[in-house]
Amino acid sequence: MAQSVKRPESDAARGTRSGAPRRADAQRSINSILDAALVCFNQGPDATMTEIAQAAGVGRVTLYGHFKSRDEVLETLLSRSLAEADAQFAQLDLDSGPARDAAARLLHAPWLLGRYRGLYAAATKHLGAEEVRRLHDTVFSRVRQLIARGQNGGDFRADLPLDWLVTCVYALAHAAVSEVDSGQIERAEIADLLTESVLGLLDPRRA
Repeated sequence: MAQSVKRPESDAARGTRSGAPRRADAQRSINSILDAALVCFNQGPDATMTEIAQAAGVGRVTLYGHFKSRDEVLETLLSRSLAEADAQFAQLDLDSGPARDAAARLLHAPWLLGRYRGLYAAATKHLGAEEVRRLHDTVFSRVRQLIARGQNGGDFRADLPLDWLVTCVYALAHAAVSEVDSGQIERAEIADLLTESVLGLLDPRRA
């Protein structure tokens, strides 16, 4: 009788046994839930877990299998959005050229006034302003570095504390988002208005 030969196990078989496809499926499910949650929060800050599940096309059991609460959905969604923002800001070359020009590029970044507008209001309401600000730390470290560069080079005023100027930029940016959300200002105008306001604030001639 011929002896059977044991064939090497394929990569696909090893992946199936190790659970890799399951992990990929789980990640796709999580991404679908987060995408749906973003739509829901853009429609209103009090979107429920039931509404998120319906928008994502999943059952409540699946939703709660990934996220224990609405706050956990919000925190995960905000962290994801800020990671995307940081990746966009990294492409703006904020360390090159005059600081004023770099600030203008930053303040016109699509992320700043784009599809995440409703998320900030929801996160602030349910997670609290302090936690939302903490989650922004990575992104706003870029703002801090840019303003510090401008102060050192004489492009920005140096008579006010650096941290205070960063806070002012943060507040102005989110005020701009709120104005667009409320319909007080057209989205096509807001980036220019925000840029003029921030650069006016940072103008060294105001020192």
